[in-house]
Amino acid sequence: MSGGALRILVDGDACPVKEEVYKVAYRHEVPVTIVSNSYLRVPQHPLVERVVVGEGFDAADDWIAERSGAGAIVVTADILLADRCLKAGAEVLAPNGKPFTTSSIGAAVATRAIMADLRAGGDIVGGPPPFAKTDRSRFLSALDEMLVRGRRARR
Repeated sequence: MSGGALRILVDGDACPVKEEVYKVAYRHEVPVTIVSNSYLRVPQHPLVERVVVGEGFDAADDWIAERSGAGAIVVTADILLADRCLKAGAEVLAPNGKPFTTSSIGAAVATRAIMADLRAGGDIVGGPPPFAKTDRSRFLSALDEMLVRGRRARR
């Protein structure tokens, strides 16, 4: 990760790790933008910004994708948004702590398409596993590592 200033962009509407993002961002003194379609409560802190984009389909995704790039760490579970952000040069981390990478995103997009086809055909397919404490812990660790790496790349 090289180029722009470090920052964290969060796809906020269904993000289960916002508190963890704040904790790591404060420690590293990195700005955070929480992007959502509706008003979300965020801490009153100089490093935290809230952006409400409105109700348009994919409005939050579009806002994030347009501002992602070198120096951005995007937190999202949305595979298509992750793909757009990776192509723009951002690093992308899922709330379960697993990074999306340029080498893994193709398979994730393909799997998503297959699952959508199965659901459209009436096949019953399960969703992702429930969010667990280990996911939260993995996320904290992975976000911290990304910020440390990003800071080193800027020296």
